[in-house]
Amino acid sequence: MPAHVIAIDGPAASGKSSTADAVARALGFAHLDSGALYRGVTLVALRYCGATTGGSIDANALLLEAERRGLALHFDGTGYAVYLNGEPADEPIRTPEVTALVSPVSAIPEVREWVNERLRGLKRAGQSVVVDGRDIGTIVFPEAELKVFLTASPKTRAARRLAQRGLARDAAVVEREAATLEARDRADSTRAVAPLRMAADAVPLDGTDLSFEEQVARIVELARGRLGPGH
Repeated sequence: MPAHVIAIDGPAASGKSSTADAVARALGFAHLDSGALYRGVTLVALRYCGATTGGSIDANALLLEAERRGLALHFDGTGYAVYLNGEPADEPIRTPEVTALVSPVSAIPEVREWVNERLRGLKRAGQSVVVDGRDIGTIVFPEAELKVFLTASPKTRAARRLAQRGLARDAAVVEREAATLEARDRADSTRAVAPLRMAADAVPLDGTDLSFEEQVARIVELARGRLGPGH
């Protein structure tokens, strides 16, 4: 049976990763979080290459160090988790320090190609996957059977992100976080390398007024319609 790919792209805090994970579970696919691997590369840059926000990064040295440290995605039963030095790295890749540097690191062309090849390799190995990111349907898997572009209003995304962090969600705090996300959207959409954009054949899905369960159900329904019986 051929491996299938469902691509879920969208801006920061649109719920791509959690939605992709739930869709993968419903379909019996594996979940691939491309952002986690970029965060892994960023962690290597911080820990072992002396990278700082605003500083220059030697891409070749960074990727050699990532390989030397065994940075990779390993199947954990339902999805793929980032491992570094032979150990799970999910907690250290989610720190504020990594979050602050991951955007410039992920914009480096050599880093993007390194990550993309590792994502494509899993499909070549015969694994059906649900992959989330910002250029999955346009660059990484343009042949994906289903492409979804997931969005929500900046305020909705801000409130969800603050809730995930366990922070207060009063109006002023939500406004500040929404402004931060809008700035990130502009940066991601206008950068020269792999800008955030919706693939021409993607299905747009605005989750502003949808519950998480409704959002997942709609994508699962789309996937089953594209892939046919048995999914």
